[in-house]
Amino acid sequence: MLLAALLRSFVRTGNILVVDAAGGCHPVGDGDKPDIVVRLTRPTLSCTLALNPKLSIGEAYADGTLVLEQGSIMDFLSVIAQNLNNVGPRHWLNWSNALPWPGHRITIGQARRNVAHHYDLSPAFFDLFLDADRQYSCAYFGGPFDSLEMAQARKKTHIAAKLLLDRPELRVLDIGSGWGGLAMFLAAQAGANVTGVTLSVEQLGHSVIRAEAAGLSEQVEFRLRDYREVQGTYDRIVSVGMFEHVGRRGYRAFFNKMRELLEPDGIALLHSIGETSVPGSINPFIAKYIFPGAEIPSLSEVLRVVERSGLVVTDIEILQLHYAETLRCWRERLIANRDEVIRLFDARLFRMWEFYFALCEVGFRHRGSMVFQIQLARRKDAVPMSRDYMAREAAHRPPLVATAD
Repeated sequence: MLLAALLRSFVRTGNILVVDAAGGCHPVGDGDKPDIVVRLTRPTLSCTLALNPKLSIGEAYADGTLVLEQGSIMDFLSVIAQNLNNVGPRHWLNWSNALPWPGHRITIGQARRNVAHHYDLSPAFFDLFLDADRQYSCAYFGGPFDSLEMAQARKKTHIAAKLLLDRPELRVLDIGSGWGGLAMFLAAQAGANVTGVTLSVEQLGHSVIRAEAAGLSEQVEFRLRDYREVQGTYDRIVSVGMFEHVGRRGYRAFFNKMRELLEPDGIALLHSIGETSVPGSINPFIAKYIFPGAEIPSLSEVLRVVERSGLVVTDIEILQLHYAETLRCWRERLIANRDEVIRLFDARLFRMWEFYFALCEVGFRHRGSMVFQIQLARRKDAVPMSRDYMAREAAHRPPLVATAD
């Protein structure tokens, strides 16, 4: 059986029992009682999974032809990920991660279609797993007892501290403003005048309604616009969870545009998923079904482009496990609302998103995924010499947990 042979080539800890379509049992691991039992319901599925596991495992789980009879898809992927960490780079599953990948050149039209594919799903769907503020990016956990709501509030406070909002009425540009939570926070807590740009029609409509309801329409404006179409200059620029959709061939244009939009004494903050490994291609399942056109940068390739843009890197922070915890919260909430997801869509979409969350959590918990925050400026003296100001700013604006509108 090809799938069992592939798993045996690297699984040394943990035990998986693979049951083929004819009922044959194929143990994998160190020989103890299996922790995970996987049943394949199609005779040809073993070959499909072995030949292209990065795409076909997710497809088979979503289709219901790969069934977890004991353990969960999270358990199964965790065993695979932890054992892959113990094999050398020459193992083909690791080696294929580092294949040269020239990246995408994403037009504005393609960017709009990519965003609509994911973000313009029913708002009721996102409410089943996100916090009340609909923060759809890595939270910032202060400790193991933080709720998702508190961690997302901490994230906004952390970002605001790095933006050094030290005077009222600063002009702030939020590139990829999502459902408007961060823009509204910066306006309400620091008196900033914020312009948020998004390519999602659903997100734009929700953001406008929220700003009006909160009495912030005079301070916060949301536009359906690509960042490349933005004109003018801003004192502060922030981008959270959007850079992953720029595409490698767009990195130079992104940072050149950021420099063009930033005032000479301005500060920018980029928050993005990244990889600790060498540049490579995104997981094919996520690229096909979840985030078409997305690419995950390594820090090395980003800094190389920043250096040529004329921007100065003034601070870098790596968030190692914060996104793993965020994804755990989202996955658990999705599972708790399984029946409602199926009512809104179907069982296949539920399994597809359960797999997506589990796969990403495994990447952040056991593999090379991380989140970086890069603070940028046009001048070295745009920020204080000591990082102490970040703690002072955060203390000045303690995290406020958002409630449902």
